[in-house]
Amino acid sequence: MKHFLVCTGLLAVAATLSAQQQGPPKSPPATASATIGGKAVTIAYSSPRVNGREGHIFSKDGQLGKDPTYPVWRAGANSATALHTDGDLNIGGVTVPKGDYTLYVDISDPDNWSLVINKQTGQWGTKYDKTMDLGRAKMTMAKPGALVEDLKYTLTDKGGGKGTLSLAWEDKSGWVSISGH
Repeated sequence: MKHFLVCTGLLAVAATLSAQQQGPPKSPPATASATIGGKAVTIAYSSPRVNGREGHIFSKDGQLGKDPTYPVWRAGANSATALHTDGDLNIGGVTVPKGDYTLYVDISDPDNWSLVINKQTGQWGTKYDKTMDLGRAKMTMAKPGALVEDLKYTLTDKGGGKGTLSLAWEDKSGWVSISGH
């Protein structure tokens, strides 16, 4: 009987795990990349969906206000959003040496974001250490023409060693300039 109960319990756990893994992930992995000033730049992140929460994400009492790092937001889901650059860059006035970083966004004022470039890497998105900040860049804000259902980063090469990094989700978008050294 004991053996039967153990087997039944293991089958229940296996069925639960199998059911959890079916279907697309709630926040699928995504990347944005571009070559700016001859330097490859890549952002790897997980892209959450608004999923009916419009108007309830960016407020202090909203979805992001529940994260332990609020008002600094992991600017994605799951693992921390990763930035890799193959060369030295200037991102919104912050000198960023070649290497790997984590991106966060300070949303203290939901209409005036600051991009946070952090030297700590490989952590879960809700593990933020302010002492590891490389710097912060004020983002230029805009309101998208329509709801942005899936969080999206975009890296754009503007030519002449210049480009932009933009982030859009729900009814907000912000961008900073990038230049190669």
